[in-house]
Amino acid sequence: MRSIQHKIIMYLLTHQKVSIYQQVMNYSFQENEMPYGILERFGLTKEMIDDLPTDVLDNIYAGRRSPVLPVKIIAEDGEEVKSRTCFSLIRTPDGDVDILFYPKFDEYDLKLFNEQQKQRMLSGKPVVGYLESNDQGNEKGTKSFFQIDSNSKQVFSVPTPVIGRNIQYISDRFHLTGAEIQKLQNGEILSIIMEDKEVSVGIDLNVKTGIRLAYGDENMWKRGIKRDWEKYNFGVFGCWTMDEDGNLDYIPEENYTDEIWNEQKKIGMRMFQR
Repeated sequence: MRSIQHKIIMYLLTHQKVSIYQQVMNYSFQENEMPYGILERFGLTKEMIDDLPTDVLDNIYAGRRSPVLPVKIIAEDGEEVKSRTCFSLIRTPDGDVDILFYPKFDEYDLKLFNEQQKQRMLSGKPVVGYLESNDQGNEKGTKSFFQIDSNSKQVFSVPTPVIGRNIQYISDRFHLTGAEIQKLQNGEILSIIMEDKEVSVGIDLNVKTGIRLAYGDENMWKRGIKRDWEKYNFGVFGCWTMDEDGNLDYIPEENYTDEIWNEQKKIGMRMFQR
């Protein structure tokens, strides 16, 4: 099983020719730019993509990553290989739209980081480090913010000047003190008052600006990271299902079981009664 997963992960990464450490891409896309042909090659049909919930599609068109989705390829030996991956849309230098894959790993690869950095990252916090080495006294590479993605178990990074510029914008907008700026830079959540309402701010490399704001306290900010999926998420052509382990799979309408048909009828009745 490990060799099969390794095979498809290497196929995905070879397709895009990028490192697993990715910089946030600040792009937006139109609905007619979705590269269905590329996604089809990995088992994600147009119907599967179009049946994703509207808020998920909005995030993808805004340049954010998709949920972890099932993919499959046919290897050179004819074997069908299955795995799971997130993807995002990217703009190529000539203006076309391509796909960036973030394959789901079995475990985090944190060999680059020292023990203190590992503990902070595993607790969900971003850290400042270097792309090549974080050994004390022997740091090498671009200085960056790093954060793990709990869904794909990948590590994402953004050079510190990018996040620093966005922190400066927040500082100017809300007149932050030096101590408050330092708190943000250290990966902590900062709560401020905006128009008599509490707003929490923190570094989140899962959003395209690298910084996320949420109304409410720190707990509200943390809750805003995850999307709640139902067991059955119906679209036009089929249904995305989520199992007890949080894995998403797609079932076309022609393959619905009696349980799924009954659930769809229940949802329809509830909507009719509103």
